[in-house]
Amino acid sequence: MPARPSRSIATLRTAFFSGLLLLAPLVVTVWAFTKIIDLVGGTFRPLFFFYMPEWLLSSPRLAIVWDILATIIVVLLVTLLGFLSRYVFGKYFLEVGERVIQGIPGVSAVYNTVKQIVDTFGTQNRNLFSKVVLVQYPRREVWTLGFLTSKAQAEAQTRTGQEVWTVFVPTSPNPTSGFLLMLPRAEVTELEMTVGDGMKMVISGGAVVPPWNKPDPARKIAATET
Repeated sequence: MPARPSRSIATLRTAFFSGLLLLAPLVVTVWAFTKIIDLVGGTFRPLFFFYMPEWLLSSPRLAIVWDILATIIVVLLVTLLGFLSRYVFGKYFLEVGERVIQGIPGVSAVYNTVKQIVDTFGTQNRNLFSKVVLVQYPRREVWTLGFLTSKAQAEAQTRTGQEVWTVFVPTSPNPTSGFLLMLPRAEVTELEMTVGDGMKMVISGGAVVPPWNKPDPARKIAATET
């Protein structure tokens, strides 16, 4: 029985401090914002009032207008500071951190490899690969995963005397290097997997195999007959 009041007090104390922790950042933010507005308002108020006519200076609405203007100025300054900290300072610290990593033996090699993979298969460069394909390379009956980069028939393709497609075959597990092949259209097998799944398969050395729902031949025949 005596333990119940102590538990209730402990629960109330925990709830009080939890609420205090939630309110503290808000109170500090409001206090700092108010002080900044007062600082800006007090600094630029004389310049603002200097150009006002005397009949307007006596108006009580002028102070309200100035408080609104000071608030807008503070919001714009804080927003500008946020952009600077995000893009300017963030970029600076990123470059400093990269230089530090580059100076660590062993770690720099791993970092450079990962960075090359990200740069090569980033969002922009990923659009260069239109489809995942299978080709027989480096010899017959040996199948290799590749990425179809172009079906255009330019000079190099036309001089082969047949329709060839341009395929990039990356090395595994580091796909930043590879081989550029121009293969006859009949020797290129297009796959249903996405480019992202193909990249995962290459980088993992074949350990990551994307799932595939194999089509049922019976359904295909029935659909053809109907």
